[in-house]
Amino acid sequence: MRLRVEFTTEPFDLDEAPAHAVVAREVVEAAELDAVDVGPFGNTAEGGADAVLGAVDTLLRKALAAGATRVSLQVNVIEGDAS
Repeated sequence: MRLRVEFTTEPFDLDEAPAHAVVAREVVEAAELDAVDVGPFGNTAEGGADAVLGAVDTLLRKALAAGATRVSLQVNVIEGDAS
């Protein structure tokens, strides 16, 4: 099964990326995911279920430890993938 995760961390800072946002981005960029898109207001990543779920676990733990007060995320099964 392939999954797509979309996430944001808060609080926002438009002048400089907060530590929790940097950590979250580093987690998904280092994970064994097929596609990662990092943006100022949202991030997405795709990959196999185990890789995405493992990255989400690490992302939540590290972003919260780095000062995130809220992490919003959505996980979707990618359509057309029957594996």
